[in-house]
Amino acid sequence: MWSIAIQSLLALLPNRSPMLLVDRILACEEGYRFVGINNVTINEPHFQGHFPGNPVFPGVLMIEGMAQTAGVLCLITMGSKQPSVYFLTIDKAKFRKPVVPGDTIEYHMTKMAHSGSMWWYRGVAKVRGAIVAEAEVRAMISDS
Repeated sequence: MWSIAIQSLLALLPNRSPMLLVDRILACEEGYRFVGINNVTINEPHFQGHFPGNPVFPGVLMIEGMAQTAGVLCLITMGSKQPSVYFLTIDKAKFRKPVVPGDTIEYHMTKMAHSGSMWWYRGVAKVRGAIVAEAEVRAMISDS
């Protein structure tokens, strides 16, 4: 198993703080399944309003973290020179448990299908082995 550190993620993804939601990628099965890691800290700006006195990591940001992990999987699998990955759909999203500062989210993304520029993934977000969210996402690769 190998990993992709933050410096390489910054070269692959256009996202930057506070919207870069993956700190590291672990390759479990190259081209098929990656695990993205997000270390949740109280310093993140969304905790000012979500929710004061009871900080909970927003579910929509977990979906974005899944999409970013899937995007890296697309780019690495294609071996392309800096195409853009566009997040198109979210299906079957479920949020199971709250995520709080101090947690480490693991985004387990598995490729379901690929046809031309379209990619489909199933994602499960876990904290300490427990499923906290899940969803299916679709992405499109474009050279523009």
